[in-house]
Amino acid sequence: MDDLTGKKPAPPALDPDGDALFLDFDGCLVDIAPRPDAVVIPESLPQVLARLSAQLGGALAVVSGRSLHELERFLLGYDGLMIGSHGAEARGMTPPLEESPDDLAALQTEMDHFAQQQGLLFEKKSHGGALHFRADPSRQPEVEAFTETLAERFPAFAIQPAKMAVELRPDGFSKDGALVLLTQLPQFSGRMPVYAGDDTTDEPALAWAEAHGGYGIKIGDGKSAARYHLAEPSDIRDWLAAAVEE
Repeated sequence: MDDLTGKKPAPPALDPDGDALFLDFDGCLVDIAPRPDAVVIPESLPQVLARLSAQLGGALAVVSGRSLHELERFLLGYDGLMIGSHGAEARGMTPPLEESPDDLAALQTEMDHFAQQQGLLFEKKSHGGALHFRADPSRQPEVEAFTETLAERFPAFAIQPAKMAVELRPDGFSKDGALVLLTQLPQFSGRMPVYAGDDTTDEPALAWAEAHGGYGIKIGDGKSAARYHLAEPSDIRDWLAAAVEE
């Protein structure tokens, strides 16, 4: 519920005995960087996640559009559940997508070629790819048009809009779909889902948490299905640290 100024309130304290926690990575746990490989990981973050996962009985998962191997590299010291590629990859549970679509290499080649021709940034992912236009937001229409033609030619992939980027991910996978699978694991049984995220890619998962007896936390600006709001990643990190300290 919004306050009298229309601003959504900060979330309540996390309940280690009753909550299940799902956390986006970019723009939520860490600040958005000019390049995907340039994010800065706070030194204490992996240890905070590890300790909090233990307090929650393992009912904590990082849920990201990033490739799983990148998440593992960035969060060394946290050995808990991770979901990558918008729900297609997983650590700590059976991978939802066992093999990439056969035309993945062809798709990535075309995206990379387009990026080089247009002076854009191509991010290669385990099961897809993304075209970033953060350096020149005016390029958004042509990036959207190009990815629409690719999605028509490569039907195994779906368009996933993101902040200053457009991604092609395996069709049929999403962050809310990942929550459905995660909450079937025994450590999540009987717990209230709490999801934190910042992007359009997170909105289905934020709405899912709200619809299933829990709540969402929107990080940053923009309309959201989430009930609660925090201004920036440092705020969610402080919220997590406070739960660990209690």
